[in-house]
Amino acid sequence: MAPTETLTAERILEATEEVLRRHGPAKATVVDVARALGVSHGSVYRHFRTKAALREAVTKRWLDRTSEALAGIAADGTRDAESRLRDWLAELFAAKRRKAEDDPELFATYLVLAGEQGEAVAEHVDDLTGQLARIVTAGVEAGVFSSADPAATARAVFHTTGRFHDPSYAAEWKKSGVDADFAAVVDLVVRGLRA
Repeated sequence: MAPTETLTAERILEATEEVLRRHGPAKATVVDVARALGVSHGSVYRHFRTKAALREAVTKRWLDRTSEALAGIAADGTRDAESRLRDWLAELFAAKRRKAEDDPELFATYLVLAGEQGEAVAEHVDDLTGQLARIVTAGVEAGVFSSADPAATARAVFHTTGRFHDPSYAAEWKKSGVDADFAAVVDLVVRGLRA
């Protein structure tokens, strides 16, 4: 690290991802992160008080990338609710599949970290189901979806489609026919929501 560069939380998180990719979650240490940045481990601890806090921040950052990519679809009030729902589910599946295929080492690391970070994962699921609830609510208001409780419906849709976004199913995402299975589930969900 150049002495004139400011050490920020973002830079630490970027370096932590690289260290996790290289060493895995069991062997990566704060000292490794500090070494990668060319600073003392105390400098890292000034931004993240504990190793657990650093790991939680990395997990949250990773999960937030997916949430942010989907938020635009959920918020796009210029499009009808059905197409938004279909696109949102397709983008969620695509985003998770890209993470698993493009960087398998880091994906495996995040499976471990996500298992440790129950709060970060719960917040992520709440955010995603909140986005789905906005889409369902828009569909109800437009008279195209039927739901007495859009939040409960959103949770049901999220869990029904879990095979296509829950990382524990990642091995299935490469199998022949998974795209046809995904399309069939989405069609079933949309038909079930129609008013």
